[in-house]
Amino acid sequence: MNYWIDIAADEKHIAREKQRARELRRGAWWRARIDAGRCHYCGRRVPPEALTMDHVVPLARGGRSVKGNVVPCCKECNNRKKFLTPVEIALESLRSPDVPATSPADDNSHHDHD
Repeated sequence: MNYWIDIAADEKHIAREKQRARELRRGAWWRARIDAGRCHYCGRRVPPEALTMDHVVPLARGGRSVKGNVVPCCKECNNRKKFLTPVEIALESLRSPDVPATSPADDNSHHDHD
């Protein structure tokens, strides 16, 4: 994937939210989520110890470590997702493999003709 998203991560926000994520991982709520042994994204059955905590809206994109924004997922899905949102992943999956990913600024097809 060729990423065109400019991320100016707030390091203090990320550090604070990583601490909150560690606290969530210690709780019964998270234990129940991973005990189900299923990746949120691909749906595969995975041993609970192989599941990771993924932020649906990534911390680098302003996401928070709250129950509504974290899901258990396999390492493969977490690595593939990186800092993308689910909508961006869906859009990327629709792109034909022979069409390079570009930024809207690179699209020369929408020039005004005066």
